[in-house]
Amino acid sequence: LAMAFRDVNSRRHIGLQQLSSLASAGRTLLGPMKSCKFVVDESTNQSMLICSAVRLIESLDLSSAAGQLLNETIQAQNKEFKTGMSTLLFLVGAWSNAVLECLQQNVPVSAIVSAMSEGLNSCCEKVQCLQRSVHDVNKELCSSSVRPNTSSSKTYEVACDSFLNPQIFLCLQKEVSPSKELVPRNSCSRQEADSNLNKGLVLPLAGFGSIASPVRSADGNNASVISGSGVSASSCKQKRLTHSRYFSALATSPSSSQLDDSQVCLSGQSAHPCECYGLGHLARALSHGNEPNMKLLKSIVAYQHERAECSGSSQFNIAEVVTCCLPGLPESYSCVCPGFVTLVSPEQATVIKHFGDKPLQILLMEGDLTEAYRHLGFTKPRNVRTVLERPDLQEGRPGDVWLNTSLDILMRSQVSLVLVKGHVCENLLERCVANKILVIGSVPQKVLSAFGEASGAQPVTYLTQLSASCVGSGAQLELWTASDGRAMDLGELVPVRIRVRGLALLTAVLTTAVPAKMQLVEDRFWTFVYRLHHALRDGKVFLGGGAVELLCLSHSQALAEQALKLVNKKPVKEFHSPWLAASSAQYKPVVLQALASGWSQYLAAVMCNTAKATSLFEARTLIEHHLKKAADCGSPSAYVLKEFQTGGTFRGGPVPSTGSAEGCRVYDNVTAKTEAWRRALDLVLLVLQTDAEIISGPQSNQLLNSPASSEFMFL
Repeated sequence: LAMAFRDVNSRRHIGLQQLSSLASAGRTLLGPMKSCKFVVDESTNQSMLICSAVRLIESLDLSSAAGQLLNETIQAQNKEFKTGMSTLLFLVGAWSNAVLECLQQNVPVSAIVSAMSEGLNSCCEKVQCLQRSVHDVNKELCSSSVRPNTSSSKTYEVACDSFLNPQIFLCLQKEVSPSKELVPRNSCSRQEADSNLNKGLVLPLAGFGSIASPVRSADGNNASVISGSGVSASSCKQKRLTHSRYFSALATSPSSSQLDDSQVCLSGQSAHPCECYGLGHLARALSHGNEPNMKLLKSIVAYQHERAECSGSSQFNIAEVVTCCLPGLPESYSCVCPGFVTLVSPEQATVIKHFGDKPLQILLMEGDLTEAYRHLGFTKPRNVRTVLERPDLQEGRPGDVWLNTSLDILMRSQVSLVLVKGHVCENLLERCVANKILVIGSVPQKVLSAFGEASGAQPVTYLTQLSASCVGSGAQLELWTASDGRAMDLGELVPVRIRVRGLALLTAVLTTAVPAKMQLVEDRFWTFVYRLHHALRDGKVFLGGGAVELLCLSHSQALAEQALKLVNKKPVKEFHSPWLAASSAQYKPVVLQALASGWSQYLAAVMCNTAKATSLFEARTLIEHHLKKAADCGSPSAYVLKEFQTGGTFRGGPVPSTGSAEGCRVYDNVTAKTEAWRRALDLVLLVLQTDAEIISGPQSNQLLNSPASSEFMFL
């Protein structure tokens, strides 16, 4: 077997250069004001707009070993956290360049690995002082939004939106007695709410209805206050407002006091301003300016709260959320629907019209619905010889036996809806449509689990396992309709909605008028949703806006200065081995300074991408200014905290204003961010310690005749 060998552990380490080159493509993807990129598929000439490091890496040429390692690292981060990939990609490039500079200065590999690992571990410990508990963040943000109104009526406005207490009373009258303080809204019961949710959409982005809670004043009249304005609306007894400052518009139609089928009717306990510690402000602080998804997330949590009847809990169940992408529709049609929304062919849509509103029998299948499918771990009998594995499934051929048998089983069981986790045989799909049976493939596992719990269906692997106890009931099918009541027909595919009473499943229907932007919209939604999920799971968040990275930069430079002082105090002769002295002490300041340069590049890129600096030179000047002020303060962490609390460098920026005079605070995930740091450095050090590249197979023969053959030793 022909093989080629190349030494890569030289001063111009090839693997690190490849990492740096690949990472440079994602420089503009950092920060909330990231610049999107167009990716063009050469085979189909179709373009796609991306703003995610995952989509970027999937589109790049990763034929090299370093590229494959980078792809695996980013995919691992995406699989576990769904956020932090852009940070990971940027730091891989920054630290690769830093390590290359160390190699240029003849710093041993062992010294680089030891000092950089030690420096990052020290930074992770140092920034723990910038962690805030979710409870404290909610409490602080909520209390800061309670501000007195100076009107003569002595009304106190509470601009506090709570996901977990959706029914928030927007004003408190000072004259209200404790016995008459608040009047809960009982305009709809929980059964009516479930009915309304099953009939239509949950809080669509277009044409929001109004939901509010009246407050009984001393004279017995109902009054409401528009969030953010302090205007009392007492002219209408049932004037309704939205339950959050993000939906701060009065309904103008005469029937605005009534809830239509596309709105959520929420009932809950009254909430005192000091007890309003819901998820609203935390979600906004984690949204990083993603306002459209704020409204979708609000709908999700409001429905989950109403369904769980748990007003005091801060649980947010991301396992009950799926997405359905509908390209070609305006983004204003994006909404949240209870149930499962998916796309089917026009032929299958005719079957749904035939069913109407009657409840259907449902079957759940794990794996593929094909003749050749075998479950994982299947062992063929030893005394059986396979003559033909995939028979031709044409009419009148032996393969029709499986088709006829499968169809007979479904018809005898009176199953009208089949949800399959994997692929479905096309011929069987056509026969089922002809017999008024709807089969849907590629259904996520969590959707199957939710339908199993709600309908009582037991998943089966093969149709031959089907029995009466495995069939569920109560499923209902309908064509998905937009917020204006129109049924959507996207040409080749038709959106439909499947629901069962008690189904713990919500579908975020994502739309955009630009098909190339569809992947971008979905990635942004999941990134935002998972940020909130991880924040609640960790129970803590980092101060955002670059505060954590600035402290890491300051701390790394301080460690480098300390190491340099130690080298000056301890000459080489005090060590038993001069090589040991050089490895452990002499090179440590250089390596730590290289680590700090990575943090500096990160902050400079964020400042440029968020328009806080017009150039890298200006960004670096601002960074040096803050480092000097932090050093003069005596405690860099105290300086960072002060800047964050006073609304300085680490607040506001690109995040849309919420109407608060002091700007919008930004927070980040703790575990996702620190794991991105560690994965980035681990990848760089892994490639650094790779001292050879061995290429085997046909590619080695091509290298023999290439201009780069002088770099290889052929075996």
